[in-house]
Amino acid sequence: MAKKITCVIVDDEPIAREILESFIKKTPNLELIASCKNAVEALQVTQTDAIDLFFLDINMPEINGLSLAKIINKKSNIIFTTAYRDYAVDGFDLQVTDYLLKPIAFDRFLQAVQKISTPNSFINTSKENETFKDFMFVRADRKMVKINFCDILYIESLGDYVKVFTNDSTIITRETISSFDEKLPKEQFLRVHRSFIIALNKIDSYTNEYIEIQKKAISISRSYKDTVLQKLAQV
Repeated sequence: MAKKITCVIVDDEPIAREILESFIKKTPNLELIASCKNAVEALQVTQTDAIDLFFLDINMPEINGLSLAKIINKKSNIIFTTAYRDYAVDGFDLQVTDYLLKPIAFDRFLQAVQKISTPNSFINTSKENETFKDFMFVRADRKMVKINFCDILYIESLGDYVKVFTNDSTIITRETISSFDEKLPKEQFLRVHRSFIIALNKIDSYTNEYIEIQKKAISISRSYKDTVLQKLAQV
């Protein structure tokens, strides 16, 4: 039996802690180690236990969640929880697992937890599953929407949202483009810019500066250029 994902809650609001505690109890593969009302308590826990996942409130007195995230062991996963949407960009700059906006729904909580890429995760990441999975579900319009990989043209980042362009629709979901990049099969998709992922089989033409898909010119950024051009030369 796989070891459970150990969790710590850090939030100065008692009600917020109680909600997360109830969510964790309902999730079989999570184990709550501590529920802390401030960063100092959380740091004391990290001195004695190795923690897989932190649920961090951002707007806390003295040491806020953003500052605490910079102190926590980089091997730990972090999910920010806050009532303030304005913090999203700062949170994702720290490469956290996800960002939950209060009030948090249980299904959104599960979606965030399922992004964790640790050996303890209840997500099956076997090579066999990777081979046969040809779709994903994303939350859009208050429901989970299925997206077939073969339908995706390209994906564009909109700050703390992602816009997925398919053959016949556009889907907007609250997720980072980096998390999308991790889920998509590498043999079918390519990150060409901080804000864009493209489907390799949907490319109509390309130059050293941009890729064209259905008359949309997508820039190849300088930081991705060498990798992108090398990959395209092999297609």
